Amino acid sequence: MSIHLSGWDDTIVALATPQGIGAIGVIRVSGKETFTILNQLFPSKDLNVQPSHTIQVGFLKEGEQVLDEVVLSLFKGPRSYTGEDVIEISCHGSPFIQEQVINAITKLGARLAKPGEFTQRAFLNGKLDLAQAESVADLIASNTEASRKTALHNMRGGFSSDLKQLREQLIRFSAMIELELDFSQEDVEFADRTALKQLIDELDGSIHQLIRSFSLGNVIRNGVQVAIIGKPNAGKSTLLNALLNENRAIVSDIAGTTRDTIEEVININGILFRLVDTAGIREHTADIIEQIGVEKSLEKMNASDIVLYLFDVNETTAEELKAFEETLKAKNIQCLLVANKTDTANLGTLQTMDHGPWTIYISAKTHTGIDLLKQALTQKAISGDVNTEATIVTNARHYDALLKLSQSLTDVRNGMNDQVPGDLLALDIRQCLHYLGLITGEITNEDQLDFIFSKFCIGK
Repeated sequence: MSIHLSGWDDTIVALATPQGIGAIGVIRVSGKETFTILNQLFPSKDLNVQPSHTIQVGFLKEGEQVLDEVVLSLFKGPRSYTGEDVIEISCHGSPFIQEQVINAITKLGARLAKPGEFTQRAFLNGKLDLAQAESVADLIASNTEASRKTALHNMRGGFSSDLKQLREQLIRFSAMIELELDFSQEDVEFADRTALKQLIDELDGSIHQLIRSFSLGNVIRNGVQVAIIGKPNAGKSTLLNALLNENRAIVSDIAGTTRDTIEEVININGILFRLVDTAGIREHTADIIEQIGVEKSLEKMNASDIVLYLFDVNETTAEELKAFEETLKAKNIQCLLVANKTDTANLGTLQTMDHGPWTIYISAKTHTGIDLLKQALTQKAISGDVNTEATIVTNARHYDALLKLSQSLTDVRNGMNDQVPGDLLALDIRQCLHYLGLITGEITNEDQLDFIFSKFCIGK
């Protein structure tokens, strides 16, 4: 499938590697005039007669001025990333040289590419569907093994393949129902209603599985914010240092040492956790600065995905823990109770603090129990193992379309139960196909595409 939009037949150029000084910089050119333009700058060979997918070495020259010695990678459309003629120029990584090369190319008729325009052209030329194209941006932004695998699975068409099967089955039944309308005077049924109802149930199950995966996908893509909450001198900063395995926060025996929040990121089993060390919470303090710190701590707690409530086992009662748990439940915040300073507590004290499987016993000072705490954090975040070989929805736009698709499937099912006429049933099925098309790009518009691809980097 390819989509034609006006104004997409010119030639574009952009730097495909990060800006700054490096050994090599790659400049990408795509469009119908690509080989004509580069031929004027590369006198060593006639690029038009060179085979596709070959590498050419020589000097780029603007008139008599040598710009750089470069390596050109040639890709003739449609066997290229964008589906158009593409040349990638590997030049030396001087920003000045890169600018000179790009300027020379634009003088000969190319224009600077917009963000994501190369991938947008790949979509328009049928090289990728929209879901695959969006996963390219996810792959570039991936910062953990889980996010890399999930994006790669979707970019290779895993998600699109699932949707394609759903769409093909719906189209087949839609065609049968549409055919019935042409023979409405004959009172015949070409579409097996029983089989259609079974298909709707199967599709609905598949869609709900994708919808449920979004909570995990959101964790994989964006990470989990974790607030370390507790009374002053409970050991919050010591715990942060123990989790990071470095001295990031100032630690002292003076209560109220941490006045502001400290944020750090840690990768645990492929999931990013954004740890926030907060000021100790106590109800009454005369210190104005400490009061502000406590207010910030409460704000971070309310905005977090998970709260680690750290308490000193020697100075906390079971009643206090129960009251704090009930407060978090009322706010619908997930919590881990972390009993600290177990190295100085007796067995009887520890037993009174047991509040079930989400109570973790540690000594932040001696690093005892830190690995168990990390395991508990992962279990809280993802409720099981990350199976990145399965399709996981990570995109909010896809999630929204899937919710609407689920509702449309319900409308189809209700319509069959109420024995509505075939023309109304066909409308409901078309609505299902519409929402599937929104995800893969069969149904889209130019403004939507511009918004989606504007979030890409320039050279992609």
